Amino acid sequence: MPVLSPTSSSSSSSSFVFTCFFIILFVTINSSNPVAITTKAKRPPRQLSVNYYAKSCPQVEQLVGSITSQQFKEIPVSAPATIRLFFHDCFVEGCDASILIATQPGSKILAEKDAADNRDLRTEGFDTITRAKALVESKCPGIVSCADILAIAARDFIHLAGGPYYVVKKGRWDGKISMASRVPNNLPHANSTVDQLIKLFSSKGLTIQDLVVLSGAHTIGFAHCKNFVDRLYNYKGTKQADPAIDPRLLKALKMSCPQVGGNADIVAPFDVTTPFVFDHAYYTNLQSKLGLLASDEGLFLDPRTKPLVQSFGLDKAKFFLAFSAAMEKMGSIGVKRGRRHGEKRKACSIHM
Repeated sequence: MPVLSPTSSSSSSSSFVFTCFFIILFVTINSSNPVAITTKAKRPPRQLSVNYYAKSCPQVEQLVGSITSQQFKEIPVSAPATIRLFFHDCFVEGCDASILIATQPGSKILAEKDAADNRDLRTEGFDTITRAKALVESKCPGIVSCADILAIAARDFIHLAGGPYYVVKKGRWDGKISMASRVPNNLPHANSTVDQLIKLFSSKGLTIQDLVVLSGAHTIGFAHCKNFVDRLYNYKGTKQADPAIDPRLLKALKMSCPQVGGNADIVAPFDVTTPFVFDHAYYTNLQSKLGLLASDEGLFLDPRTKPLVQSFGLDKAKFFLAFSAAMEKMGSIGVKRGRRHGEKRKACSIHM
């Protein structure tokens, strides 16, 4: 497949438009007497550990890996779908698999997965976790949480797509709460400003570097036209295109995403140069005005984040190292432990 080098000359315009047009995909897409008392020291909560299942289910990573490798081979879009699922889970209620719970029939309270911001989550991500959970349950019933399976699967797909391999600490319990109403204020949006992104990430215990690093997951995956159409036709109410978008990319996107009346199922790749590979091209794209979302391109335009974009664009190894550390950090957000705060679901979509 032909791809675009960020430094291509204007003579490659027609080739680039052709490439972008065909890379845009159609995707079909819930006591009263005092007594002397001897007290024991309070036991600290059990922390996440790489070897958490060493005795109870030592083969858990191999079991999950057998599913992720098959899914990646047969349905490659399962990779970005599952990675995005993990992000959306951790940012709302913490990394507790609450994103997997289905809305109960007849309930007036919608679960997270049915929130407007989650309706575009692809079914392949959910299907991957369902398949992995079923296999793990058949070998280690009632032992491994859906939250840990999701964390492992996300790591697997990152590595399968060409990204870094990092160890996953385990010991998360599944959350008991899943409410759509808690989603909107806890997820970044396509038009979020850098100020808004920094504030949101900070509320999760994540730094500005974490923001830039984790945004690098947009090196694979796709977004629907509705997430960037305003950039093409009416940026910030100007009735003009966003000036921070390459004219060639603008032309290609307009061909598939009309201002009105377009196909709602059309998507475009976050990374127009290497859309199916987990690498650091995302950052070089931003420097060449090839970011798909306004929130992505904004990272290069803001002086607080620009140096990080430039640094990761120059050094893939540095990005991979930072990404691995940031994923471990994000994977610890709001972790539930013990029966008082969590559960071990037998089926990830059903709250016990």
